[in-house]
Amino acid sequence: MRVHLPENPARDDLLAGRPTLWLNPHLRPDGIADPALPVRPAQVAEAVANWRRLAPLLAACFPDLAASGGRIRSDLIEARALRDALGYGGPEFGRIFVKADNDLPVAGSIKARGGVYEVFMFAEALARRSGLIKEGDDIRTLAGAAARAVFARHTIAVGSTGNLGLSVGIAARALGFKAAVHMSSDAKAWKVERLRTLGVEVHLHRADYTTAVEQARKEAGGDPTIYFVDDERSELLFFGYSAAAAELAEQLAAAGVTVDAGHPLFVYLPCGIGGAPGGVTYGLKAIFGDGAHCFFVEPVQSPCALVQMMSGAEDLVSVYDVGLSNRTEADGMAVARMSAFVAEVMRPILSGIFTVSDDDLFRWLGKAMTTQGIRLEPSAAASFAGPGLIVNSQQGRAYLEDRGLADRTAEATHVLWATGGAFVPEDQFRSFLARGGASDANRQQV
Repeated sequence: MRVHLPENPARDDLLAGRPTLWLNPHLRPDGIADPALPVRPAQVAEAVANWRRLAPLLAACFPDLAASGGRIRSDLIEARALRDALGYGGPEFGRIFVKADNDLPVAGSIKARGGVYEVFMFAEALARRSGLIKEGDDIRTLAGAAARAVFARHTIAVGSTGNLGLSVGIAARALGFKAAVHMSSDAKAWKVERLRTLGVEVHLHRADYTTAVEQARKEAGGDPTIYFVDDERSELLFFGYSAAAAELAEQLAAAGVTVDAGHPLFVYLPCGIGGAPGGVTYGLKAIFGDGAHCFFVEPVQSPCALVQMMSGAEDLVSVYDVGLSNRTEADGMAVARMSAFVAEVMRPILSGIFTVSDDDLFRWLGKAMTTQGIRLEPSAAASFAGPGLIVNSQQGRAYLEDRGLADRTAEATHVLWATGGAFVPEDQFRSFLARGGASDANRQQV
């Protein structure tokens, strides 16, 4: 099926596979309060409270979390050296930070915020149904032998290109569940091997991510002992991610950052199917309202969110439907079709979406390592294009003008969300750096 996209300044570049910035024409002031949305802002606070309640159990299951009291948190790093390397040294770029989910404990990526959350929330619900715990009991009971015996009779299943599968598999096995991960053809071999080492059953599909998810959902649908973590539809995943906004708000306050109409916060979030960036965006809008300006970022050949939201279609549109290949080295973003649930929620609150080339991902990955020692996988570097596009591009300047921010860029704060990289094997990471160096050299010769 071929889909005709409406006229838009970003359309030609999108269809040609060139980097571009699309501004969401449906963005509305206070869009977070739209009563037609299927979610409500209070659910963000509920997720924060759930994480707090689960923390003792997380600390019991993962020794790496003992020092933090069971909190899955990442650093907020001011990009003092990196900003110059990216060409963002001028005062017009305000302050620039990296949100280091690339080094997030347990799963080494932003997916720990969603996958771990959903698995542990399911475990708690199952334990209550089984009579293992009741209100007021010590949540750490779920790490005991009796709970593990119950959990061992159940399987947690998920479809994934890699990082969500890792987070779900790690969390499931930590509690004693069986785990099955359906992975698409573009999943990295080292992620497959890591899962199998943990005792996770891995099903490899020759087709793309969408097919892997469909197969996982089909198998789970006929077996009551299988719990399916549905990346396309799960509110648990979505709100697990959303709690990161409260964490970021605390860190920004500690760094002396004000967020309001005159001190805008720009946040750039790598996007696959949309659950993680969508959840974070919703959380940020719930906390900061219109002071937060959130943008997704996708590879030029896999812009499923951009294709969907630009089309304005009620039915889901695939990148294949507009002639793009869905081929990218950013495996976590190699998704052909966006989550319909996330698309609906993002419609009134997402500021826009931009696309980046694979060569730039590797180039920025190298700069992050050489300037500030930040270790990334390619998809995690996607956010680095954000400040330049907002401050320097025609579309970015139009966005600033429309919101009365053209003379407020020096007061702005930019957060580059780095979504994964800690678990990348050393030889694989060195190959990333080599490609980044080659990309940088080629760019300088042009």
